[in-house]
Amino acid sequence: MKPIFAAAALAGMLGGCSVYRDATSPRIDPGANWRAVATDSDRDSLRTWRQAWDEALPEAKTADNGVIAADPVLFDPDRALPDALPPAGRYRCRTFKLGKAGTAPLAFVAYPWFECSVTDQGQAKALTKLTGSQRPTGLLFPDTAARAIFLGTLVLGDESAPLRYGIDDDRDIVGYFEKIEARRWRLVMPYPRFESKLDVTELVPAE
Repeated sequence: MKPIFAAAALAGMLGGCSVYRDATSPRIDPGANWRAVATDSDRDSLRTWRQAWDEALPEAKTADNGVIAADPVLFDPDRALPDALPPAGRYRCRTFKLGKAGTAPLAFVAYPWFECSVTDQGQAKALTKLTGSQRPTGLLFPDTAARAIFLGTLVLGDESAPLRYGIDDDRDIVGYFEKIEARRWRLVMPYPRFESKLDVTELVPAE
């Protein structure tokens, strides 16, 4: 799996398929200001992060309070330590979906651990989920000392390269990234496109 902004090799193999090549070609400078890159809908999602927690967390507690209560650090909306960006390397990651949205039958879903990676991209870092049928991949832009902003897209199934961010609203992903313990981070995605009101992805170094 390649980061969202490094699909040039695949584009070359596709030759004359200009539409696909344009959709997967590098477009965003890792040194850009994320506010100038994010779509209007994604900026709106970030602005409502607190509302998403307030709606999703009570529903998740009602559905499975045992898991929530057992990990108060991960599910504390206000938990954030300095130095938000993680070092480059291999990570384990798992996602929790909180609150029901659309036709989703459950208000809390916990997924198993998968493989993720973080790589240096100049001023930003690339975060890529390497395994699983749904694989977010994108850039972490520095924002404040305790928060980075994630802009990326969703890779599905056996796809080998992501769409360029901003091509398809249903594939675009936005979230904020925080350090919550010495060797533990989380990616919080308010109001994702499908299934939930809030997604929380935990990252810990692979050992």
